[in-house]
Amino acid sequence: MSYAETPAGSGAPPGGLDDALLKALFDQSAVGLLVLDPYLRLVRANSLVEGVGTEEYIGLRFTEAFRLDDPQGSEQLLKQVLAGEGPVREHLVRGRLRRIPGDRTFLVSAYRLDGPDGPDGPALGLLSAVVDVTERERARARETALAAVRDAVGGSLDVATTCRAFIDALVPGFADLAVIEVVDEVLRGADPPVGPLPPDTPLRCAASGRCDTVRDDEPGRPRPVGATRRLPPRTPYALAVADLRPRLVPLTADTPWLDPDPESIHALAETGAHSLIVVPLTLRGAVLGLVSLYRCGAAEPFDEEDVSLAGTAATRAALAIDNARRYEREHVIASTVQRRLLPQAERHQAAVETAHVLLPGRDSGCWFDTIALSGARTALVVGGVAGEGLQSAIAMGQLRTVIQALAGLDLEPEEVLARLKETADRLAHERAALPPSDSLHGEELRAGCVYGVYDPFTRTCTVARAGHPAPLIVGPDGEAVPLDLPEGPGLFATDGALFAPATVTLEEGSLLAFCTAELLADEHAEERITRTLARPGRSLQQLGDDIVYALPDDTRSAGAALLLARTGTVSDHRVATWDLAQERTTPATARLLVRDRLLGWGLDEDTVDATELIVSELVTNAVRYGTPPLRLRLLLDTSLTCEVHDGSTASPHLRHARTVDEGGRGLFIVSRLATHWGARHGPDGKVLWTEQDLPGEGTH
Repeated sequence: MSYAETPAGSGAPPGGLDDALLKALFDQSAVGLLVLDPYLRLVRANSLVEGVGTEEYIGLRFTEAFRLDDPQGSEQLLKQVLAGEGPVREHLVRGRLRRIPGDRTFLVSAYRLDGPDGPDGPALGLLSAVVDVTERERARARETALAAVRDAVGGSLDVATTCRAFIDALVPGFADLAVIEVVDEVLRGADPPVGPLPPDTPLRCAASGRCDTVRDDEPGRPRPVGATRRLPPRTPYALAVADLRPRLVPLTADTPWLDPDPESIHALAETGAHSLIVVPLTLRGAVLGLVSLYRCGAAEPFDEEDVSLAGTAATRAALAIDNARRYEREHVIASTVQRRLLPQAERHQAAVETAHVLLPGRDSGCWFDTIALSGARTALVVGGVAGEGLQSAIAMGQLRTVIQALAGLDLEPEEVLARLKETADRLAHERAALPPSDSLHGEELRAGCVYGVYDPFTRTCTVARAGHPAPLIVGPDGEAVPLDLPEGPGLFATDGALFAPATVTLEEGSLLAFCTAELLADEHAEERITRTLARPGRSLQQLGDDIVYALPDDTRSAGAALLLARTGTVSDHRVATWDLAQERTTPATARLLVRDRLLGWGLDEDTVDATELIVSELVTNAVRYGTPPLRLRLLLDTSLTCEVHDGSTASPHLRHARTVDEGGRGLFIVSRLATHWGARHGPDGKVLWTEQDLPGEGTH
């Protein structure tokens, strides 16, 4: 009976149709097809399954024919399909074919072939569709690696972090081993040399990485981070930085250029590397370093597509490294400027012991200062300009110079800050007036400062602050001393509010901590610092270090300044004070008192004579033009200080008398004999003071 004569609805296919369908399916299918028996042995395969569709593979198990990386897992999936647990669709497996070198990636689908009893009976076998997607997966892996480089590289302004991110983005997805080397001078912020790279230029390993499958018989291979080397001549490494072109190099035991480079031979032997890409790190013709990428063991060798990806990734890395280098150079310059503008050594103060801690970091505008004032007083200053870089360091230096000059005028703390803010306002106006093309135009300036003056004779500390945290004070008994100090406006703020001072009386041995805001960033900071300051038997420097040790990790990179001071008093045998009468004979009496005291201190005759004359002129001026009470005080320290106090608020001024004038030479004589002189005012009058340098060391 012909096919046309088959009764309708009989459902019986004509003879030979099954064979024809099966033959057409296997011959014309766009994918590779396999037929497996219930024991997962290969029964039939079409030619699209490259390397398997031959007679010699018939009878082999599926996992034997494809030599899969995970044979047990794949076999378990196929057994589940045989058991009727549903088909497997587009399962991705990796393996190798017997006749084709290298790793391959397959997309496998498997369907159960039911027997006569249908799904409930035993299966006749499996029909499996296999598609070699190796090239597609390689392209996807390249895209993934390049996306990882774009996402990870460039987010940091630290060269080491940038290089580490670059290596992590490529290993293990793209390379089994990777090394990035940077020209040593570039790591220090110097400009990269223009290519070709000069011979014997030292390169430092900035980062390296390996995947878990690489043999690790000797840790640290192929190159430890921080190691330097000079590229061996006539090698792919040297050629790449000479003509600035990448290299794709197969590696074998008899590779000729390895002979003069025993270090590379040893590294290759240890890791089993067989394929190398060398890419120079270049930017606008300058050479920043070199990238070496390796594949090892059974991994597929690199190809030209991989070279193109490595070049694109290296360009991204070079740009990020150069940005980090530029930042590093500016940071080094800013840090150098900041260091030069800060006190270069601890300064001796008459009645205050001080120590400081300056934490390096992004903020280059922090500063501190201790300034010796007349009358054995000490000014304690801490401030900061917000921001980083050279401009912040310059603004810090300007403010610090101004506050030093203002401190010498013996002004009250609130008056010092008021005048400092006037200077800050002028600096802000100057910046605002810059042309729009200037990078600083419109950039906001923000700064704060706290200024305190400690007087050892009254044991008081008067403090004012401008947009800055108040100092923390701990008494000698370890208890915190409250200081109700109103906060004044920041130095560059538009707020014109006045600065209000606060005065606190301190016991001898009290501790003051002047901190920048970074050290008080969390709610527990004050308690942590005051608890640290209460530790007995610790030097100021040890206490400062302890405060830093207790900082949270996320606050240590910003940069901060800490100034510690322990209060004291002036020794009685170094001070002499006399209350004098407002009489014409008082200058003579003062001269006798001064001579007797200075001789008792063992000072030389020239100093005694000069001091007598200074005291005579100051006391005479006070008797003639001042009002009671009249007081004379001598203070011996590293210099000799003379102070004459009277109740008048009128300020004397230096005159240059003419030859025929009978008076007007007193302060001129004082200015010639004294190293420094000045006047300071208080609620009960004024003080005229002088300072004289003492000859030699150890005279007192």
